[in-house]
Amino acid sequence: MEDLVKVTIGGKVKEYKKGTTYLNISKEYQGEYDNDIILVQVDNNLSELHNTVERDCKLEFVTTKDKDGKKTYNRGLIIVMLKAIYNVLGKDIARHVSVEYSVSNGLYCELYTKDDLAKEDVAKIKKEMEDIVARDLPIEKKTISTDDATKLFHEYGMYDKEKLFKYRRASTTNIYNLDGFEDYYYGYMPTSTGILRYFDLVYYEGGIVLVVPTSRDPKLVEGYKPQPKLFYTLKDSNKWSNNVGIGTVGDLNNIIVKGNINEFIMIQEALQEAKISEIAKQIKESKNSKFVMIAGPSSSGKTTFSHRLSVQLRTLGLNPHPIVVDNYYRERTEENYKLMIDEYGNPDYESLNALDVDLFNEHMTDLLNGKTIDIPRYNFITGRREYKGNFIKLGPEDILVIEGIHGLNDDLSYSLPRDLKFKIYISALSTLNVDEHNRISTTDGRLLRRIVRDARTRGSSAQDTIGMWPSVRRGEDKNIFPFQEEADVMFNSALIYELAVLKPLAEPLLFDVDRKSKAYIEAKRLLKFLDYFLSLGTEHVPNNSILREFVGGSCFKDA
Repeated sequence: MEDLVKVTIGGKVKEYKKGTTYLNISKEYQGEYDNDIILVQVDNNLSELHNTVERDCKLEFVTTKDKDGKKTYNRGLIIVMLKAIYNVLGKDIARHVSVEYSVSNGLYCELYTKDDLAKEDVAKIKKEMEDIVARDLPIEKKTISTDDATKLFHEYGMYDKEKLFKYRRASTTNIYNLDGFEDYYYGYMPTSTGILRYFDLVYYEGGIVLVVPTSRDPKLVEGYKPQPKLFYTLKDSNKWSNNVGIGTVGDLNNIIVKGNINEFIMIQEALQEAKISEIAKQIKESKNSKFVMIAGPSSSGKTTFSHRLSVQLRTLGLNPHPIVVDNYYRERTEENYKLMIDEYGNPDYESLNALDVDLFNEHMTDLLNGKTIDIPRYNFITGRREYKGNFIKLGPEDILVIEGIHGLNDDLSYSLPRDLKFKIYISALSTLNVDEHNRISTTDGRLLRRIVRDARTRGSSAQDTIGMWPSVRRGEDKNIFPFQEEADVMFNSALIYELAVLKPLAEPLLFDVDRKSKAYIEAKRLLKFLDYFLSLGTEHVPNNSILREFVGGSCFKDA
């Protein structure tokens, strides 16, 4: 009698022959889903569809609409693109493609061994990608020893992977093969190429943008929407990283091992200070600016940046006054509560409606007209604004440094003339990559910052922080990112070395996440990600660093 296992799907139990692939099981249920099934969740652990059922378990299917499914889809597109470049331009070029960063609705990639990439080349690569998808080629995974993987990628000339594996603790490594093209990927992959039907490939600024489907609809690929300010901010940061020789995790680990990390930290912190100084000079030279509006997503380091910018403004003879927009939250009443309900029926504390915008504009206009204003402080325990004699009156050299997530949205400051506002967008835009083909999401860096900070300052568990992160991200997509290109300047608050410092602080918090919780899969993924890094202690971090806002020990009292 053949071995059978009991599989629970959607609350119903069904028996399958032991060794049946999840792919074959998923085919029975695909008709119940609007989007393609790309992974499976087995007892709260993600698994690729080529794996087999070996024991009684509970299955939940992951589609391309889900967060983990979308990441897997994008990863599959990357190996298809690389294989297409391999076929069209040759193996030497394909093995020296770098997936650099996410901009707008695409991934920007550079071909470092081809100086004259043309639009015609990109069109040929796209056509080849479409052919690879149409052929529904298998993406095969094999497990080899880490030593063999290191040798393999040395032979391929993929030296970033060779450096990465030098510090890998695991004795084995998973390698993916697409029609003879072998590569390593951090994360799960689709079973075959046929599922990867939705994408575009466009030429942009000497490189390639792999345009991926939208988050709201995994079957919709919109035309590429350039974000030149964000792009050149990332490009500038990436150029600096490459100039100092730290573009990947392997490079960073090498610096730590050689004992040169303190010098590098001082260099990068000095670079950030120089950029803050330059922004202060631009504000001074603009002459009309009375309101410095600072906005950015969660855990960007807005508070510390505001303090450091204020210091630089003082050196230029200006007198900055910090204004935190959160102090203009609506008071906690039933009537105000109704104003901030989102489309899901939940309170959206990050919406513009959560703020008393009219009071904010009244105060700012009064200041502009020479009046003295008592700036409130919001008590988040009582849900009331308190007035404690924080009086401000603007003199000729006075300037307001206003920090809040809606700072770039003119609806927040509708009564203030645009020429009196100097807008700054700040975000932790990491340009450090795991290796050539595995980029580090800027969102991951911010999430790890927040996990560490929330545990230290609010007593929140990593499970709690991970649980509320999707809501935070939705708020950013709605309230921050649509306005980032309206900034006068952008500031990248990411520090190349920071993940090595966050690692020993975040790991215990992530290990504490309940295996049965919804946050477990994300915690497990972050732990795997942090395993690439060697650890650094907080004693290496200067006390005025933006990183101190998250790890503690800042010289600024409220950071």
